[in-house]
Amino acid sequence: MARSVYHHRTPAFERIFEGCRQGLQWLFQTNHEVLTLSCSGTGAFEAIFQNFFSPGDTIINVGGGKFGDRWAQMATIFGLEVVSLSVPWGESIDPGLVQQALDNHPSTKAVVCVACETSTGTRQPYEALGKMLKDKADCLLIVDGITALGVWDIQPERDHIDVLVAGSQKALMLPPGLAFMSVSPKAWKANQDSRMPHYYFDLAKERATQAKNQTAYTPAVSLITGLQESLLMMQEEGLPNLFARHARIAKATRTAIKALNLELFSKSPADSVTAVKAPTNIPENSIYAGLRDRANLTIAGGQEQLKGKIFRIAHLGYFDELDILTVLSALEIILRQEGYTNFEPGASVAAASPILEEGFQSSST
Repeated sequence: MARSVYHHRTPAFERIFEGCRQGLQWLFQTNHEVLTLSCSGTGAFEAIFQNFFSPGDTIINVGGGKFGDRWAQMATIFGLEVVSLSVPWGESIDPGLVQQALDNHPSTKAVVCVACETSTGTRQPYEALGKMLKDKADCLLIVDGITALGVWDIQPERDHIDVLVAGSQKALMLPPGLAFMSVSPKAWKANQDSRMPHYYFDLAKERATQAKNQTAYTPAVSLITGLQESLLMMQEEGLPNLFARHARIAKATRTAIKALNLELFSKSPADSVTAVKAPTNIPENSIYAGLRDRANLTIAGGQEQLKGKIFRIAHLGYFDELDILTVLSALEIILRQEGYTNFEPGASVAAASPILEEGFQSSST
């Protein structure tokens, strides 16, 4: 990415982009084209509402966090009728509630769901929703997979996902600025019927242009150059090992948190990020600030009504066993410095280490 930028209308760029297109199909585990957009995941969702719907269409949106709620707000701005299914933050939706909403709104054009709600560390049951919608020719399943793709086994065709969105800054290990989208034939049919205005986010135009290893407009060339390398790294590790590593580190993190006598926030935790209830006897955001200022480590705090109430530890992308051991060790120190001492020193590392041992393969293996 630090090399001189390729001109995007050259064979050199086209060779890189062709490799990215093939690598993205491998990562998405799909036979369909995966579109690359120069924007964030929020931009990709704006493109979804502009390209697959018409004003007045009804969608069912599964909330339960900042990002699930964001998609409902965005859809409303575009003139869609949104049936919002409220889910307590930290909990997953009962699929029966979605089925009930579908029965009550038979003209629904899509169900929108977040695979992993980043703000709460919660995994939503998109697989069950896919089974509900697989035989509905005029109702799409749209899944925010931004902190899911590349973390666990998610497959659009198998899971009956019509539009699956990912972002560059999560498991793909890149800076922010690229979004990716797999689109099913059913969704492309909806695209033909859409009457929503669009220009930059013209997905049919992008589909035709990207099939020629080009983009309709000037792309984020440096990020695409980095994307090629990220995909090669992931292919070298292999999908089974990639998924196993994320599952192992997530399990170790959750086990370590419990060893500190802290409570997980999510009742259905995802393998991307672990949300933890902050001790009530220490200042708000002191864990986040302490790790940042005294250990040079960045975690995340809570958002919206959870600000100051939880902290979140990410473990996706390039994170490995040593990374999480470092975070846990520093976390213990910060907790004690801030006044939370309800654990034995070293408890988190002692709990996590046996789980993480599998990641330390001997040279003779």
